[in-house]
Amino acid sequence: MSEEIRHRILAVAAHVYAQYGFRGATTRLIATEADVNEVTLFRTFGSKAQLLQEMLQSHVGSGAAPTLPADLGDPEGAMTAWCEATLEYLRNHAQVIRKTIAEAEERPDAACQACEGPNSAGASLVLYVERLQEEGLADPDADVDVAVSMFMSAMFGDALYRDVMPTSFPQPAEHAPRRYVQTFLRAVGLRAAKLPVRSRPVKAAGDRQSRGR
Repeated sequence: MSEEIRHRILAVAAHVYAQYGFRGATTRLIATEADVNEVTLFRTFGSKAQLLQEMLQSHVGSGAAPTLPADLGDPEGAMTAWCEATLEYLRNHAQVIRKTIAEAEERPDAACQACEGPNSAGASLVLYVERLQEEGLADPDADVDVAVSMFMSAMFGDALYRDVMPTSFPQPAEHAPRRYVQTFLRAVGLRAAKLPVRSRPVKAAGDRQSRGR
């Protein structure tokens, strides 16, 4: 089997699984959607469980998750870009992750595998904050694990459930990354001098003169 066909089968498996879950994602349906013989699936992957496991690894595996840069020059800018990329990553895999979470009691290994990407992103965040602490840029006594857990949970909920629970996310989606990052950086005690001062609207000269009268 060519790599092109293999990738097509895995892509179709992800699409079918996202719609129907493990039980509904039959090998017959996947084979039909991928335009291959059902026997080909078993010869290539061995079983439906193995096929879907490989699909999870290839589509939401840990290797594709965003990571933070080594440079500490602009923590807020770097983390905002990372947050935007992480949210996009989660949204791109939201349907599959939702299904694995819904089936977590029956197939806990699949749920853990689907969350490898977010977990590796969270690990990258922990290392980044630890470097900030080592350089004296963050509070050395900050509870990093709790702060990271809350930050990751906020992104996870935003990416997976904003569309079904819009009132739980009052800030517009395009503003959310910077707001999450600013709140997180306060939680880990990033030095105030390192955070950009929010710009204030400049009063017109006429306004200032009228107020002085």
